[in-house]
Amino acid sequence: MINPKVYHSLGLKDDEYLRIKKILKRDPTITELAMFSVEWSEHCGYCSSKGWIKLFPKKGKIKTLLSEDAGGIILGNLAIVFKMESHNHPSQVEPKQGAATGVGGIIRDIFACGARPIALFDSLRFGNLENPHNRYIAKGVVSGISFYGNCVGIPTVGGDIYFDNCYNNNCLVNVMCIGIAERKNLMRAKATGKGNSIIYVGASTGRDGIGGCSILASDEFKEDDKKRPSVQIGDPFLEKCLIEATLEAISTGYIVGLKDMGAAGLTCSISEMAASGNSGIEVDISLIPKRESGMQAWEIMMSESQERMLLCIKKGKEKEIIDIFSKWDLNATVIGKVTDDGFVVIKDKDKIIAKIPAKELVNPPIYKRKYKEPDYLKKIKKVSIKKLPKIKDYNSILFKLISNPTVASKKWVYEQYDYMVGTNTVLVGSDAAVLRIKGTDKAIAATVDCNSTYCYLNPYIGAQIAVAESIRNLACVGADAVAITDCLNFGNPTKPDKFWQFKESVRGIISAAKFFKLPVVSGNVSFYNESPKGSIYPTPTIGMVGILDDVSLVVSQDFKNEGDYIILLGITKEEFGGSLFLKEIYSKLSKDVPTLNLKLEKKVVETVLCLIKNKLINSAHDCSEGGFLIALAECCISNDKPIGVILDNLDQGIDLTTFLFSESQSRFIISCSKENLKNVIKIIEKNNTPYRVLGKTFGERLIIYNKKEAINVDVNDLKKAWEESLPKYFE
Repeated sequence: MINPKVYHSLGLKDDEYLRIKKILKRDPTITELAMFSVEWSEHCGYCSSKGWIKLFPKKGKIKTLLSEDAGGIILGNLAIVFKMESHNHPSQVEPKQGAATGVGGIIRDIFACGARPIALFDSLRFGNLENPHNRYIAKGVVSGISFYGNCVGIPTVGGDIYFDNCYNNNCLVNVMCIGIAERKNLMRAKATGKGNSIIYVGASTGRDGIGGCSILASDEFKEDDKKRPSVQIGDPFLEKCLIEATLEAISTGYIVGLKDMGAAGLTCSISEMAASGNSGIEVDISLIPKRESGMQAWEIMMSESQERMLLCIKKGKEKEIIDIFSKWDLNATVIGKVTDDGFVVIKDKDKIIAKIPAKELVNPPIYKRKYKEPDYLKKIKKVSIKKLPKIKDYNSILFKLISNPTVASKKWVYEQYDYMVGTNTVLVGSDAAVLRIKGTDKAIAATVDCNSTYCYLNPYIGAQIAVAESIRNLACVGADAVAITDCLNFGNPTKPDKFWQFKESVRGIISAAKFFKLPVVSGNVSFYNESPKGSIYPTPTIGMVGILDDVSLVVSQDFKNEGDYIILLGITKEEFGGSLFLKEIYSKLSKDVPTLNLKLEKKVVETVLCLIKNKLINSAHDCSEGGFLIALAECCISNDKPIGVILDNLDQGIDLTTFLFSESQSRFIISCSKENLKNVIKIIEKNNTPYRVLGKTFGERLIIYNKKEAINVDVNDLKKAWEESLPKYFE
């Protein structure tokens, strides 16, 4: 009989231990307990979330690809593979290595599918930068992402960064990777064929990251936490060799299946490959390359050492595959074989130390969590703009908002990344990144988005808006959205108010995805993002991919020429709930999050795509944080040479503060030449899209008239404030 303290220390509950005994029909060994603990953890087993995320739509307007490690879409003879993962808890403990190994892990998920990774995106959330520790976390995370991505030679081309007090004790590091494969080279994470060999390749196994998924990533941070395991240490140069060797090995046709060793390490890769292949696997851990002496069997099975893969190889072809990895100076060792009895059998030479039915190991208990609306929502009231002090100086407010770290230029971040390596990058620093598909006229566009304040106030609508804004960002560059990946970041799921946030967010994603016919092809759930000082805001990050049929049509957000007409598409209403304006100027939250009319959203997006396809507009930018005025300012200053504007045709039926700072959805700022204005308006009106021609680009000042002059600032000063805001925190 095992002491309850032992399995409790691994995160297993009493009833789970009894279930394990029933499965095995005996007391488990320590190694078996360790294996169950990682596979049945929240991080690997999705014990609280599986019942909800299975409801995501899997089919859309384009053929989809669903796999064990990632998903994607089919384009003729090519497959576009992508996925997003979190590495939140490790990054809070050790920012640089936590973020770096998060990058390494998501890259492996992509080439494990047989795809060559071509781009990385990161969605980051940090606490208030006035706090030195938050600056340390942010600087370390950015350093880790740049270190790993730059060294491995995959460009980081996009992402988003938010700063909020809710992330003071729990940062979020969500990383997305995109890869391209020939359909014939696509792989699955499964082991089939009795007698086929199981080969371990890559780095040696050490004690780093032991229990990371069951202990660190499946529990919230506690005061004076003593049980944090070591964070994994990444080696990007080794990973680069692993990419090349793996893709070369796949091209031989001798690989039956493969899987990376990420969370839960060997346990995960062995058990999930066996279960997916309706087979069993027998391995001898004495054959596993180790970099530390005296490792116990349970340590080997729980280790999360990086840059490792598990391959199932056709019997008789072992030498050819081993020679490929040896050429790249990588470990490659036959450690076992495929069986047909359905068991995962772990041996140490001749001694059996674990024997578990594979499908039971990957079938954790699924919990139906209780949920209820949080009490805090009853306390938040709607704030009326009319009852706030009248604004006397719009110029100073503009400078304050454009300098806010969430809005300010992220050049300090992305200039640390090599975003041009690989020669696929067409556009960065705009609403979405664009990557050419070599050998074709097509391009991939991608973006990541989520406004967590909206989700805190209304997770259903907030999640819908995250999907809608991603669609808008892709439309701004000329891309039609085709598929979604996600990273769902929430607090403790055993707390009903936190699980309510999760449930409502999932419902919001489902409703928006179904409306726009977008499949959710991959993703990740990260719970327990909280500390004794509180939980993060619900943050259901959306990663989205779109396709441009003609890469030459790509459009960016910045104004291009003087004398172009500026047009606002969409409808502006008094919607300040969760707005940057209320938060920064009045330190208030308002309950009225922006509404989302899905039919209007679709109509406006289709109008923008039609205008771009017909080469009628010079720029496009959606209105998001900060409202119309911040979006307008970004259009003026995103170019190397800022361009000013004069707007004198505002909607007089709307209060000026509302027009400038409301965060109403489904709005775009577009610009076009005088010659194209007539045809632009013709298409807008044909599509029955609300619009208003506001003025023109001109000179070097941003000037807005509302009967009398309301705003008049030098765009060069504005650009300076925008670009210098973030770096000053890290000097």
